[in-house]
Amino acid sequence: MTARAESNRQRGLPDAEVARKVDYLLSRMTLEEKLGQMTMVENNSITPAQVAEFYIGSVLSGGGGNPTPNTPANWRAMVCAFQKAALETRLAIPLLYGVDAVHGHNNVKGAVIFPHNIGLGASRDPDLVERIGQVTARELLATSVHWTFAPSVSVPQDLRWGRTYEGYSEDSQLVAELGAALTRGLGNCRADGSIQVLACAKHYVADGAAQWRESPIAEDAPQQGSTAPPQDSAAPQAVELAPGQWQIDQGDAPIDEASLRTTHLPPYQAAIAAGARTVMASYSSWGGEKLHAHRYLLRDLLKGELGFQGFVVTDWMAINQLDPDYQQCVVQAVQAGIDMVMVPYDFRRFIAALKKAVEGGDVALKRIDDAVRRILRVKLDLGLFEQPFGDKPLLESLGCAAHRQVAREALRKSLVLLKNERQSLPLSRDAPRLLVAGRAADDIGLQCGGWSITWQGEAGATTSGTTILEGLRAAVADTAAIDYSADGQFAAEARAAVGIVALHEEPYAEGFGDRADLSLVPDEIALLRRVRERCDKLIVLLIAGRPRILTEQLPWIDALVAAWLPGSEAHGIADVLFGDYPFTGKLPFSWPRSMDQIPLAALQASAEEPLWEYGYGLTD
Repeated sequence: MTARAESNRQRGLPDAEVARKVDYLLSRMTLEEKLGQMTMVENNSITPAQVAEFYIGSVLSGGGGNPTPNTPANWRAMVCAFQKAALETRLAIPLLYGVDAVHGHNNVKGAVIFPHNIGLGASRDPDLVERIGQVTARELLATSVHWTFAPSVSVPQDLRWGRTYEGYSEDSQLVAELGAALTRGLGNCRADGSIQVLACAKHYVADGAAQWRESPIAEDAPQQGSTAPPQDSAAPQAVELAPGQWQIDQGDAPIDEASLRTTHLPPYQAAIAAGARTVMASYSSWGGEKLHAHRYLLRDLLKGELGFQGFVVTDWMAINQLDPDYQQCVVQAVQAGIDMVMVPYDFRRFIAALKKAVEGGDVALKRIDDAVRRILRVKLDLGLFEQPFGDKPLLESLGCAAHRQVAREALRKSLVLLKNERQSLPLSRDAPRLLVAGRAADDIGLQCGGWSITWQGEAGATTSGTTILEGLRAAVADTAAIDYSADGQFAAEARAAVGIVALHEEPYAEGFGDRADLSLVPDEIALLRRVRERCDKLIVLLIAGRPRILTEQLPWIDALVAAWLPGSEAHGIADVLFGDYPFTGKLPFSWPRSMDQIPLAALQASAEEPLWEYGYGLTD
């Protein structure tokens, strides 16, 4: 029995009944109602009244699209206001509210934020990832959100890519296994199957194979978030770029079809088999053709050969990149197999363009009906008609201790011990003094990374949880002293047997995280030197969304831990550093010795071995 059929069985809705309801609704819908169902709008660009007026099928919060103040109760009130408006329409078709809950319900202050996917890849624990999906789903449903744009099942092949941390691994099989596990968790968050969260496998397909290019594409890159200006044109605002930004993301994958099918397609097949009912197309291209206009990959392969019965949604303003003529953008995307379009701002313009395309014969009504049929079927399968407002009593458990324990476990299992000389770890609780340095040691925003409260993430006390420093202080004996300095500038007489340095990448998301060079920067190297001079043993925690190049600095370090982007429950780091739990994490990506071994193909062709190979990880 398929995941969809099992869900319908549990809710007492046989597939035949779902099909009958879809046929009934479709037969009664006007063209305007159908086009509205195909439209997704950003929450700050539409009112509840307009949702009803234009029969909108979906509303989303982009990165940072939060209510003010940002509380769980305000989230629920915001979402329910849109839903109530949708239910006041003639046919009372509920809307889907979507968010990027990519490592927990990470937009909501007070929700649990899990390690990013790269850390979960290091855990190699499908049961854990499934439980993370269940916790995330319950926190989403507490705020009446039924749809998350997750899991990301990309297979990153170039560590310079700013989305590397969104991928579980460079290995397709591991990505497929964990992506399927998260999908199951999202869809099985309630024992009776009465209410679920809709998963979205993204970004279809082969975005992880995009090639480094010499010039950025920022002028073509849609800017996300509630602070972006209301616009729906091909000329977003200019942005200031750091070296390397937007030089992989949204790029072209120059691979053959065999590679696409063997490396990048299997995770989508696994997610769909596990119950993913939506797929998000990628900004990227394959062989020079944009995925949002790729009829072969969307209609022939995904919907035809693979038999995908759900619907395909666009990424943020992505259709605008298809053609200088917006009308042609709409026609190309829908004809290629796009079912729902994330506009996200000027929804009137999109609806008018699609209506013109239908009335002019550029898009057949049959294609519109197919798209709407898929959307309605998913809404019925999800149980949205029966329970459109989520589960308000779950608000009491949002961010609860039990949920945080799952995140703490996930962090423990994500840690990879890369070096441990002179029995530096585990640490003794009774050591008289520890020196701790690095901004990330006492900054929850830095440890959560991008897609945390805001789109790009930011430093500071952005949400609730535990910092690394707080976890260390709670773990040591009462007689132990911890001296902390963000920049490693300790008092002249300060010295200890053990020093701990937390190095970090500044938060980023998408193309803003593309980097030409992953080496440690001068400030990081200077910080290591300062603390090295004041301790007998140096422990380094690397807070990063990917491996960094630190071969030259490695001799200074006695113990090195890849902590990735650990999320909100950083006392899990102390759990392992002090030996309460063993190190079990294994590298989900090969760790290059130098930039010459990036991308993965360069490492595989290199005469030298990587610094650490895929799957490496010490246990003590």
